This record gives sequence, structure tokens and C-alpha cells, in this order.
Amino acid sequence: MPTRAEQCIDQENTTTKATQVATKDGPMESFFMEAESEVTIEKDLVSQAEEEDIEALLGNYVMAIGEAEAFSERMKRELTALESANVYALMETESIVEEVLEGLEVASICVEDMDEWLGIFNIKLRHMREDIQTIEWRNNRLEQQSVSNVALTEELDKLLVFLQIPPEFEESLTGGSFDEGNMVKNVEACEWLTSAIKNLEGSNLDPCYAKLRAVREKRAEFVLLKCTFVRRAAEFLRNYFPSLIDSMLNDKDNFSQKGQLQRPDHSDMRYKCRKYAKLLQFIKSLDKSCMAPLRKAYCHSLNLLIRREAREFSNELRSSSKASKSSTPLFEGPAGANQPAGVIDSSADAYAKMITVFIPFLVDESSFLAHFMCFDVAAFDDSDSETNSPRSTSEASASSVKPSNDAADLGLLNGCLQELLDGIQEDFYALVDWAFKLDPLTCIAMHGITDRYISAQKAEVAGYVPVLLDDLETRITILFGRFVDDACFQIEKYERNVKQVGVVPYIPRFSQLASRMEQYINGSRELVDQAYTKIVTIMFVTLEKIAQVEPKYVDIVLLENYAAFQHSLYDLANVVPTLAKYYHQASEAYEQACSRHINLVIYIHFEKLFQYARRIEELMYNMSPEEIPFQVGMSKVDFRKMLKSSLTAGQNNQCNV
Repeated sequence: MPTRAEQCIDQENTTTKATQVATKDGPMESFFMEAESEVTIEKDLVSQAEEEDIEALLGNYVMAIGEAEAFSERMKRELTALESANVYALMETESIVEEVLEGLEVASICVEDMDEWLGIFNIKLRHMREDIQTIEWRNNRLEQQSVSNVALTEELDKLLVFLQIPPEFEESLTGGSFDEGNMVKNVEACEWLTSAIKNLEGSNLDPCYAKLRAVREKRAEFVLLKCTFVRRAAEFLRNYFPSLIDSMLNDKDNFSQKGQLQRPDHSDMRYKCRKYAKLLQFIKSLDKSCMAPLRKAYCHSLNLLIRREAREFSNELRSSSKASKSSTPLFEGPAGANQPAGVIDSSADAYAKMITVFIPFLVDESSFLAHFMCFDVAAFDDSDSETNSPRSTSEASASSVKPSNDAADLGLLNGCLQELLDGIQEDFYALVDWAFKLDPLTCIAMHGITDRYISAQKAEVAGYVPVLLDDLETRITILFGRFVDDACFQIEKYERNVKQVGVVPYIPRFSQLASRMEQYINGSRELVDQAYTKIVTIMFVTLEKIAQVEPKYVDIVLLENYAAFQHSLYDLANVVPTLAKYYHQASEAYEQACSRHINLVIYIHFEKLFQYARRIEELMYNMSPEEIPFQVGMSKVDFRKMLKSSLTAGQNNQCNV
């Protein structure tokens, strides 16, 4: 609760405030000015005079501090006076209050009007803001549409590039020439057409473009253009291959002539064919079904050329070879009628020449066919130059055709190789038969040569050349087997035509045969060792049968013939393991025959002595040794007579021997 002093201060402030309001120019103006100068009044609450009065009052209060009640009463009276004065002042300012209220009402109306105006302005601003947003949205849409139109224009330009045929390619694709000078332009046109068809495929094209009518029509147009171009190119190549081969067939310089062997040389033909290799690749990519007729035309035409080259080469080899025919079979007739050892027939050289020239050549042709006709093999090396000299076996193997991963494609390749080289085996067979008729032992040399080439071609999983080599080896083996069978038959005939006892003629002749066979060996010994085994086995069996004709002279016949066999093959047995085996077998048979013959001679010469000994052994079973001399014919006198007669007979027989 405020003190008395504080109440007095408040009353003085109120009076002063009322006074100040009354002394202004007018009541309304004084009222408004009071509100405006409130801060100033707060700063100047009392005047200097009032300040002095307050100080005096406070001084009295301090001095009359003991008279609290009197002071309290005084203050109450003063407060009442001040309140009365305030009420009076308020009553005097009633008109001013009314004017203030009227002003407040006017101000309130103005404020309401202003609020209404602000509401209207707010609605207009909101509409304006919405209009601005709409304008901005439409502007963004226009910008996006402009960007999309630019992108669409670029895409359509790209699409038009796919849909338009370049003028420089249109002529080549529709009716251009396929001469060698135009092949670069044709290949470029094929590259563009392949790329265009690929770009218009559904997987490589935007789905929205794939449904366009223009795209569908252009795709159909490109497919029709592809079919037309492939048909024209395939027809040209089907005619080009035969014409190229015919020009070579008509040139006699390409073939062997009398006195001159001509190696096959297809380098110029391959050079011309390589110019169309790219075209064939595009034909295969555009229409694979067109490759079969092209391959057939190429293989059929080239087959005629290769067969003629092989036939002329083989004929010239046979006519120019200095070979003489053996006039007498080996194991029949006089021994001197056979061809002497150490002479190797030149027919084997002719076969070796044929193999050396044509096998690498056929491998090259097979490899070229596989690459040129677009089979799935390693990429063809265009830098591979053809020379007139024959390539070595290792080079031929290095250029071999590697098999495709596709079994169907591998089958097609084998079929084409069969068609390309079929028939050439007849010339090889004719040469083999000719050499065999001249001298059957040339089969040994021919077999070794063939076996070496087969070993070099083991990397060839697919191809006609390994099949040809296998057939040649089989034919040579059959012919040589026929010769061995004939030799065995001639040996067996001695069993039925024995006229004398002694060394049979086929023993020394076999040594001559073995010497010649060893000279022909050129590589594997398997064929010769098999022949040795068969012939020697028949020789020994026949010898045993011949020896049984005269039982009295069995061991003598065996002794003489086994000794002759060892003597004639002594040198060869030291270097040929198979003959060494039979040499030791003959040696054992010789020793056994010697043992049997010696035992027989001893038994014949000392027969009485052996009988006397046998009788003593029989008597010992039944009596003691002391009783034996008392038996008939067993006395000492009898023993001396028997011993003397046996020794005398033995000496006489020895002298006779």
C-alpha cells in the first residue's frame, strides 16, 4: 500500500497534468497532445517549485516524525482535496471527452475503410500472383517445348540419315558392275546396307520409332534392296569362278608336259579371288543361304583344274622315271634272276615327288577354301604370299584348317573339301599301283613317306588331306601284304616239291630280300618288321616240315639250314632287332638239332655198349653185383669182345664221316 508521501506526489502530478491540459489551445488539441507528449511528462513530473515544496514537506515530515497520526490526517485531507479537484476537472472536460470519442469513431470508420481497401488490394495481389505463376508455368512449358523440339529435330535428322540411301551407294546397290575396279565401292555400299538394316532392327531402334510407318516401309525397302544386291552378286560370282578356271584350263603352260614337270601354281587365281573375299563375307551376313551354290560352283570348277594338274603330273612322273620291272618272283627260279641288292627303284622317288608336291598344295587349297568361303575359322591373312616353291611339311601343317566350334558348319566344310578334292586320289592310286608292279619293295619306301606326312597332319581334325593319306597308307599296306602273302606261298611250295636234301633256296634269298628291304626303309619299321615276322615264321615252319620228309636226315637238314640262316643274316641281325630275335631263335634250334644228332650218332655207334649197360641195370634189380658176371653173356670175356667190336665200328664210322 502506498505511503502518504507517495499519495501526495500522485495528487500533485494529477493536478499538474489537468492544469497543463486546460492551458493548451483547445480541449481536443490538448487531449491529443497529451498522448503525444506522454514521454515528455514522464521525464518532467514536477517543476522546480513543486520540488521545493516537496522538499519542505519532507522536511516537515522528518521534523514532525513523532506526530504520525496528525500527519496521516493531514495527508488524508489533502488527498480528499486532490480527488475533489480531479473530479471537478473531469467534469469540466466532458466536452473534450465527447470530441475525443467522436474522433475515435471517425478514426474507427477510417480504419474499417482502410481494412476493406487492404482486403481488396490483397485479393488483387493474390490474383496477380496467380497470374504471374501461370505466366511462369507457361513460359517454362514453352522453354521445355523448345528444347524438346530441338532434340526431336536432331533425332529426326539422325533417323533420316538411316532412312536415306546415299547417292554414291544407290547405283552400286541397284545396278552397278562387279568388276575388279568397282569392288571398293561395292564393299562400301555393302557396309552401309548392312549397317542400315541393323540400325532399323527393333532391338537397335527406339520402340517409338519402330512403330513409325516410314521406318517400317524403309526397312522393307532395304530388305528388298538387300535381296536384289545379293542375287546379283551371287549370280556374278557363280559365273566368275568357272570362267576363271576355264582360262587356266585352256593354258597348256599350267600343266606338266613331256620332259617337263610343272608344279601347280594358283597364286594368280587366289590373288584374283581375294578381291571378292569381302564381298563373300557380306553375302554371308546378308543372306547365308546364297553361300551353298557359290561354294558348290567354286569347288566344282577348281576340282576340274586340280584333277587335271594331278593327272598330268602323275603321267609325266611315270613316263620320265627310269624304273625297270622285276622279271622273276623273289622266291622262285634261280637266285641270280632277282634284282641285286643295293639298287633302289626310282618308282619310289616318283611317289615321293608326287607326295612332296601335292600334299602341301592340297593343304593350302583346303585352307584357302575354308577362309575364302567364309567358314568359321581363323581370319585369313591377306599378306600370305604364294610362291612357286613347295612348302615344307611344317609350313603345311601351320596353315591347316582349324575346326569350327559349330558342328553343322564343320560338316559343311568337310562336304566342300570332299567335293573340291574328290577324284584326285585316283592319280595317287595309279602311281602306287605302277610302282608296286615295277617293284613290290617300293611299298616300304612309299609307306614311310606317307607315314611321315600323316604324322605331320595330325593337327588336322577336319579335311580331305588326312583322309587321302590314310587311304594311301591302307592301299600301300594291302599291296605289300599281298606281296608278303605271295612270298609265303612260294616258300610253302617247297614243302610239296622237295627234290634234294640240303640248304633250301629260300634261306639265302631271304637274306637278299632283307638287305633290299632295309635299303627301302625310310622312317617307320613297323611294316618291314611285320613282314619279317610273317616270312621267317613260315620259313621255319616249312623247314621243319621239309626235314620230316627223310626221318633219317631230320637233324642234318635242320643243322644245315639253320646254320645257313645264321650265316646269311649275321650282319643284318646286328642292326635289326627283329632279325636278331629270329637269329637267336635259329641259333637255339641249331644247337638243339646238333645235340639230337650227336646223341643219335653216339647211340648208333655204341648201341651194343648201351644195351650191355641197360642189361646190367635190369639185373641189378634182382641180384647182387657179384652174381652178374656169372650170367650168360655178362662175363668179362663177353664184355671185352663187345667193347672191342664197338670201338672198332666207331673208328670205321668216324673215318667214313
